[in-house]
Amino acid sequence: MEGNGIIDIEFWRLCAAYAFVLVLLIIVKWRGISRERQIILATVRMTVQLILAGYVLTYIFKKPLLSLAFLCVMALLSIHNIFKQVPFTPNKKIKRMVILSMLSGPMAALFYFNVVVIHFTPWYEPRYFIPIAGMIVGNAMTGVTLALKNLHAGITDNRDKVEAMLMLGATPARAVKSYVDAAFDSAVLPTLNNMLGMGIIFLPGMMTGQIMSGISPLIAIEYQIAILIGILGSVSLTVFLFIMLSFRAFFTKNAQLSI
Repeated sequence: MEGNGIIDIEFWRLCAAYAFVLVLLIIVKWRGISRERQIILATVRMTVQLILAGYVLTYIFKKPLLSLAFLCVMALLSIHNIFKQVPFTPNKKIKRMVILSMLSGPMAALFYFNVVVIHFTPWYEPRYFIPIAGMIVGNAMTGVTLALKNLHAGITDNRDKVEAMLMLGATPARAVKSYVDAAFDSAVLPTLNNMLGMGIIFLPGMMTGQIMSGISPLIAIEYQIAILIGILGSVSLTVFLFIMLSFRAFFTKNAQLSI
């Protein structure tokens, strides 16, 4: 145990935690589910990535201004992950809308949150800036991914209905309104469900970590409430911006479907 009261997990005890991965491998092998490769790959990547992140963060904490560079890397990787996760190849217009929304929505929410809500100085202090940025950018990425998947599926699966409405004189915005609304709802719903179960069904990782480090539960709760609302705002703003800009990419200049 370290001097500040935090329990330092011994190496062999950390290795013992991987027994849970072994249990999962045994289950999928027993049930004939072909997931062994994915489970092993996910476990190895998670371990290596977190170890590297630990060393990088240790270095950044000594040079606070590098937290801005770290934010840029997070934004670029989040955009790459969105393109990688969708089951189709987005056209150039949609890609531009993804990039624009991910570089504006989360950043606006992040800087408002850091300057107005938490108000720490300097505003790029890595100890606060990087964890908050990770949560806000990561959740915005998930929201945009869900929005893009559902918007594309909604329009392509109902192509005949959309074209019929266009033939009857509806504008592209009116023709796809229900699919746009459904995509927005599906993107925001996971965050809302997370908020519904918070504090009763489960305690979030950030709050748990703060309590384990010795911070008062009431202070940890204050931070968690602020973070959750910040995440909700970031997801809502980013997804709304993306959907309002991107649905037009499914149409030509002559208001015809281009997919």
